[in-house]
Amino acid sequence: MTSPRRLLAVLALTTAVLVTCSITLAWGQLGIPVARQPQALLDLLDGGGSFALRRLRGPRLATGLGVGAALGLAGALFQRSTANPLVTPDVVGITAAAGAGTALATHLHAPLLVGSLGGALLGALLVSWVTTTGFRNPGAVIVAGIGVAAGATAITQLVLVWSRQAEALALASALTGSLNSRAWSDAMLVWAVLVPGCLLALALRTDLDLVALGDDAAHGLGSRPTTVRAGSLVLGIALTAAAVAVAGPITFVALTTPHIARWLTGRPAMGTAALVGALEVCTADLAVAHWTPLSALPVGVVTALVGGIFLGLLLISQFRKGAL
Repeated sequence: MTSPRRLLAVLALTTAVLVTCSITLAWGQLGIPVARQPQALLDLLDGGGSFALRRLRGPRLATGLGVGAALGLAGALFQRSTANPLVTPDVVGITAAAGAGTALATHLHAPLLVGSLGGALLGALLVSWVTTTGFRNPGAVIVAGIGVAAGATAITQLVLVWSRQAEALALASALTGSLNSRAWSDAMLVWAVLVPGCLLALALRTDLDLVALGDDAAHGLGSRPTTVRAGSLVLGIALTAAAVAVAGPITFVALTTPHIARWLTGRPAMGTAALVGALEVCTADLAVAHWTPLSALPVGVVTALVGGIFLGLLLISQFRKGAL
């Protein structure tokens, strides 16, 4: 049964996401007045609509919503399956590895999703192999993640050196995590992974609740913890790869959103984490688009700044608890 607190949190987050979307579409010279937005969206479905909605703000907003939700859901899947509040694609180097895969795919003219997914899977396997205990030991995972991220960054820098000047500038901009100049094809790609990803996460929810009770209890209640963990991590990697393929590595969204969702609902919540992620990315993008001090910065710079502070506070908290 859904608790009143969780229902209230979901309603508040949904309202906040809708308000942010409306402000994004309305603000600025080519903005669409709020009263005209419902008709503008209906026109868009019929193949019409204004230039700003069809070519500029519509694809960027749809991509931002999908990327934020995918990263939020990926972070929740990682944290729930490993029972570790520090294990997210950002912290363990998987996002950086996906970025390196995207850079290689761009240089070799291969599909970006293939490169991103290959990099993310390789990064996860390296972390699991180096720690020898998978993702269960927080300290070992962080150290291994630093190594994987450093290696991925070196590969990305090498690709930039190999690339011609024009390609290198475009690639460097994309790898900072940006929603500038997104197209409907980008939005469709991330939503094509996000929608089935949400359904699979919903199917895994009961088993993840059982895994949280411990492996013996989960086995006794008919679940298979190893399979559930592996499936959850692979799904989280696929969601991260899709987000990185269309927007570059927008860091620390996967880390912060599950914690905010848990604080709002009082329990681990994957759907709420996806809503928080969508709100976080769209709000950051709105800030870089219209707030002068952040003007023209990639949205990934804003999330990295906020997420870096959050990670520092989280590490201090874990040290004080003796978890590291």
